[in-house]
Amino acid sequence: MDVLIHLFVGLHIIGIASLLGGFLTQMKAMGEGTARYTPAMLHGALTMLVTGVILVGLNQADDQSVNNIKIGVKLALLIVILGLVYVKRDDEGVDKGLFGLVGLLTTANVFIAVLWT
Repeated sequence: MDVLIHLFVGLHIIGIASLLGGFLTQMKAMGEGTARYTPAMLHGALTMLVTGVILVGLNQADDQSVNNIKIGVKLALLIVILGLVYVKRDDEGVDKGLFGLVGLLTTANVFIAVLWT
C-alpha cells in the first residue's frame, strides 16, 4: 500500500508542478496584460484533484489518520482554481487580478500542504 500511496503523491506533485509552472511561464505576459490560462494549468489542477481524492481514500483504507479540515481547505482552494482556469481557458487574455489569484491560491495550497501538520 505504501508504494501505491507514494506513486500517487508523486503524481500529485507533478500536477502542482504543472499548475504552478504554467502560471510562472505566464508571469511576463501578465505584466504585459496578455496572460492566459494554459492547458498545462488546467490539466495540472485536474491531476491534483483526482490524485488528491485517491490519496485520501488510500490513506483511509490504510488506517492512517487524515486531517479532514486540512483536506477540506485544500479542496476548496483547488475548486476555486479549477473554476477560474476552466471558465477562462479559451480567453485570449485574462485579467491580471484573476490570473494572480490563481498563482496566489496555488502557492497557498502548497504551503498548506507542507506547513499544516
